[in-house]
Amino acid sequence: MEAITIKDIARICGVGVSTVSRAINDHPDINEKTKSLIMKTIKEYNYVPNNSARNLKRSESNTIAVLIKGITNSFFNSMLKVFENEIQKKKYSFLLHRVEEHEDELDVALQLEKEKRLKGIVFLGGYFSHSKDKLKQMKVPFVLSTGGISEIIDKKSCSYVMVDDVKESYRMVDYLCKLGHKKIAIITTPPSEESIGKLRLEGYKQALKTNNIPVDENRIRYVEDDTFDTFSMKYGYEVAKELLESDTDFTAIFAISDSMAVGACKAIFEKGKRIPEDYSIAGYDGMDITFYYQPSITTMRQPAPEMAEETIRILFELIEGSSEREGKIFSADLVVGESTQAIR
Repeated sequence: MEAITIKDIARICGVGVSTVSRAINDHPDINEKTKSLIMKTIKEYNYVPNNSARNLKRSESNTIAVLIKGITNSFFNSMLKVFENEIQKKKYSFLLHRVEEHEDELDVALQLEKEKRLKGIVFLGGYFSHSKDKLKQMKVPFVLSTGGISEIIDKKSCSYVMVDDVKESYRMVDYLCKLGHKKIAIITTPPSEESIGKLRLEGYKQALKTNNIPVDENRIRYVEDDTFDTFSMKYGYEVAKELLESDTDFTAIFAISDSMAVGACKAIFEKGKRIPEDYSIAGYDGMDITFYYQPSITTMRQPAPEMAEETIRILFELIEGSSEREGKIFSADLVVGESTQAIR
């Protein structure tokens, strides 16, 4: 695909080249509606202004970018250390870039690729659900790590390293069911959010079905609020607090991240209730805090360092041309803590 020019943008928008230039340079003497149309078209076609393109040609870089969704989730900390160390060992530069929840990680990657002349990209976290045509716009090797992949994507078209979120969430909820819990609530992400929350919710539903427990929509809990990150302690606290104040009957909570689980514990303690005597709590990820928290939290532990090492190995083999696309699925470990117990 040939690089799009400013003339192409002008033609598509039905305006003159000078109008496009004024929009790019944020001149005040341009209609806001026209400016909005131009900037939307620039983003859609991944246009880089000529002056930027000229600068890029002068300087090749050896930069590997890690695009992370959910940077407040401390689960990623150990992975980032591995990425940084391995990238520096190879004499490459390490660039960490946060992708906001509402942003499209592929749009961000395409822009960074042009601005920084990247050699490779790791997509960390998030939920990949892009068309085949859009994936073809990526001109550098990339690996999806720890996030989810939509069923609309042909996994043969990309490299990935992850756990099976549906399967591992199923295992956790099935464990709670085997303890005798039939009224299990879940703290998950809003339906409007494209994230691994969808996959972990699916695992929850499948486990209930296997154990002949009907899905009660009142026990599927989330809040639509942009003021805090969904995979955070605050989010878990707020959702659990709302759940406790409702008339919904439950004996256990499965939080789709350990951070959420810790937040939920605080809400339960504030209500004067006990864990696990009154409510059992289970998380997901295997963060250190689940071991040091009191009571220790039952969780699905993902092998984060190993997944990071495999991600970087695959990426550099792609960069060096020594291998084709590759996918690796890791298993998680169900770690039983003190936060869950059988129904008596």
